[in-house]
Amino acid sequence: MAARCLFLASRTWAPWGPRELPDRAAPGRLLVRDYAKKPVIKGSKGAKGGVVSEALKDPDVCTDPVQLTTHAMGVNIYKEGQDVVLKPDAEYPEWLFQVNVGPPKKLEELDPDTREYWRLLRKQNIWRENRLNKNRKF
Repeated sequence: MAARCLFLASRTWAPWGPRELPDRAAPGRLLVRDYAKKPVIKGSKGAKGGVVSEALKDPDVCTDPVQLTTHAMGVNIYKEGQDVVLKPDAEYPEWLFQVNVGPPKKLEELDPDTREYWRLLRKQNIWRENRLNKNRKF
């Protein structure tokens, strides 16, 4: 009898075994629940007081050349309001026009006396070591 109770208790702990309906009258029987109750989604069919959500849509694409050259399109983070108007170049800092927006420079293009060169060299060496160590057994 004790072995049967122990066997049934171990089966209720194992989530991969077949389940039986719990017998509350059996002594020594452990009752375990696997998962929490599934959440109820508000706004589903038949539910009262559901929150109405707006359907997501793609942003409108502007094709007006005057608007594209005088405003920063897509920078406005608010639902309502206008896009940011671009200022003359003299009002922006000088370093803004020196930022590299193209593809990253290769190691051969950089000067060895700069910090950028040594950071890129270190990064490439780390990548090389990681590729070599990926195939090692230990």
